[in-house]
Amino acid sequence: MSEESKRREALIYHAKPTPGKIAVVPTKKYATQRDLSLAYSPGVAVPCLEIEKDAEAVYKYTAKGNLVAVISNGTAVLGLGNIGPEASKPVMEGKGLLFKIFADIDVFDIEVDTENVDAFIETVKNIAPTFGGINLEDIKAPEAFEIERRLKEELNIPVMHDDQHGTAIISSAALINAIELAGKKFEEVKIVISGAGAAAISCSRLYQACGAKRENMVMLDSKGVIRKDREVLSNEKAEFATDRKIDTLEEAMVDADVFIGLSMADIVSPEMLLTMAENPIVFALANPNPEIKYQLAVDTRKDIIMATGRSDHPNQVNNVLGFPFIFRGALDVRATKINEAMKMAAVKALAKLAKEPVPEQVNIAYGETRLTFGKDYIIPKPFDPRLISEVPPAVAKAAMESGVAKHHITDWENYKDSLLQRMGSDNKLVRLLLNRAKLAPKRIVFAEADQLDVLKAAQIVHDEGIAIPILLGRKETIASLMKEIEFNSDILIIDPKEEEENDRKNKYAKVYWEQRKRRGVTLYSAQRLMRERNYFAAMMVNEGDADGLISGYSRNYPTVIKPMLELIGMDKGITRAATTNLMMTKRGPLFLSDTSINIDPTAKDLAKITQMTGKVVQMFGLEPVMAMVSYSNFGSSTNERSSKVREAVAFLHKHYPDMIVDGELQTDFALNDDMLREKFPFSKLVGKKVNTLIFPNLDSANITYKLLKELNEAESIGPIMMGMRKPVHILQLGAKVDEIVNMAAIAVIDAQHKEK
Repeated sequence: MSEESKRREALIYHAKPTPGKIAVVPTKKYATQRDLSLAYSPGVAVPCLEIEKDAEAVYKYTAKGNLVAVISNGTAVLGLGNIGPEASKPVMEGKGLLFKIFADIDVFDIEVDTENVDAFIETVKNIAPTFGGINLEDIKAPEAFEIERRLKEELNIPVMHDDQHGTAIISSAALINAIELAGKKFEEVKIVISGAGAAAISCSRLYQACGAKRENMVMLDSKGVIRKDREVLSNEKAEFATDRKIDTLEEAMVDADVFIGLSMADIVSPEMLLTMAENPIVFALANPNPEIKYQLAVDTRKDIIMATGRSDHPNQVNNVLGFPFIFRGALDVRATKINEAMKMAAVKALAKLAKEPVPEQVNIAYGETRLTFGKDYIIPKPFDPRLISEVPPAVAKAAMESGVAKHHITDWENYKDSLLQRMGSDNKLVRLLLNRAKLAPKRIVFAEADQLDVLKAAQIVHDEGIAIPILLGRKETIASLMKEIEFNSDILIIDPKEEEENDRKNKYAKVYWEQRKRRGVTLYSAQRLMRERNYFAAMMVNEGDADGLISGYSRNYPTVIKPMLELIGMDKGITRAATTNLMMTKRGPLFLSDTSINIDPTAKDLAKITQMTGKVVQMFGLEPVMAMVSYSNFGSSTNERSSKVREAVAFLHKHYPDMIVDGELQTDFALNDDMLREKFPFSKLVGKKVNTLIFPNLDSANITYKLLKELNEAESIGPIMMGMRKPVHILQLGAKVDEIVNMAAIAVIDAQHKEK
């Protein structure tokens, strides 16, 4: 994708369909006059008076306790510099988005139009009663130090400048583990820090808190080594000035154990690495381009322990591992500040988490057989679902023990459960899905590439490294559309109707004819069928010229599935294909089967559909907890429509007793554990969160899937084909671009799975 295309895509993302990335949504009913009279006048006066009597009641009756202000004056925005408050707003909204999706914290972003320290502080103090916490962002040094220091002293809510402390906390956790793996001690290692901004100062201070000795630390800025004999030094730089008679990075690196890069790209040479001590630790954190390229570093020193700020290499030092969870813990105990004890608790929790067995969901996301603590895994991955249940409790405990918590948690297991429930609306499955596909992209045929939305999806898939697209359709149309959307890459384009494809068509036709010549197919009719893109695409996959295919955007489902069943057929041991849809609901991911193929499956069919769906759920790294739903509960009806569900459950219980499946159940009982426990305490699903619903017929499954999609705006991935011999997936008619991208990722993962 050209730079201009990337620029336009970024602008469209922020502008459409609604400008910006965050919004305010009601959390209470507002349908009736009674609701409105409680929400506002006269009912609202009652909580106002309660808060007047006791200011702490504001946490009970308002959103203050889950509301953080992300505040900037736009003086140090990313690598863009002092671009002003208005220009900083997209970044602040982005930070708000991260707070929400990683820790379910609501955010108002606030851009303050002043570079005067006193005026900025006064503004924040005046609006502070609105918020449960303050996240300072993108404020230039040295003003950032003064602003944070004074606000922490003068406010009674948690305040943190993430640019300072985020990198410090995450890199400290990684450094603790790296030093352990290197067989060294924190108090003995020699540390070189390239950079002297807010992050570098905060990192250095926190490393000292972890045990590093100041005399073993050398800091550099743009002028070279910061020495005590330099004439002009800020207080912060003076704090880390050295009395060693060295001037350059090259000199500082000799016999150093640790290099921390918080400066600029490509300033560390292989020769410098070779002068470092045995088992060197290098955190090259300049982003997007590190101080030394990852591959160059690991090729230069086989004993190196390397981390960067990038997601495409091991050991990503990413602030998102810290700030959402630190504020989550601080808010949940109504901490009056974020102190050193809380930051250190986050450090230790992150370091400890990296040593524990990694959930299969994370292994799958990163394409690993088994992530284990070692040189390539010294810090948890951002997609690790345990972060929300491990880091906030550690921070909350530290707040309580250090005396800054106004609210005390007593039931820690219940608290951890509540944290996991907060993340039910996202679960990061879409990001996990795309990340896993990128690890081993496959050749995916887009059978309707002359449709604009399909081509847009193919462009995203190509640019993001999700798959290697093969475009089928009218070449002239595809070329014209590619020019329109600036899709300039060298992509294979095939028009099955063109003469230049005759040799391939004849080859495919002969193979197809040999397979079906005793079923009324002539060689001539086979040759004609190969002009049809879905037959041609299916044969490409069959013959190994592609790894998977996507179709169905512009044609109805039965028309597209027919050639797939005829040419590709079903996997060994499968007599009936089926589909499942993954719905990203407010309660978490929910799989629905069968949404597209089997009109009225038998009990035997339902049992097989359940087994196949369970394997798909496992493919996403989740444990299948499956309810087979009906209009009745455990035999309350003897009608054959419910009895077939009961029969399927009995079969599964007998032959697959370890499967977590039960029924027949009404959907509300399946999804409401309290109701289930009260009425049917014997069910295998009691105490478990159902993530899969198996429906008795196509009507109920398809209607439910589309209702969820349209009424609740639940993101859908599917229909995911199950039981096919090769990776083929059929879109819903008129699928959106994002849905096509997700289905392409599914096709890639399916191909990866079948390859294994």
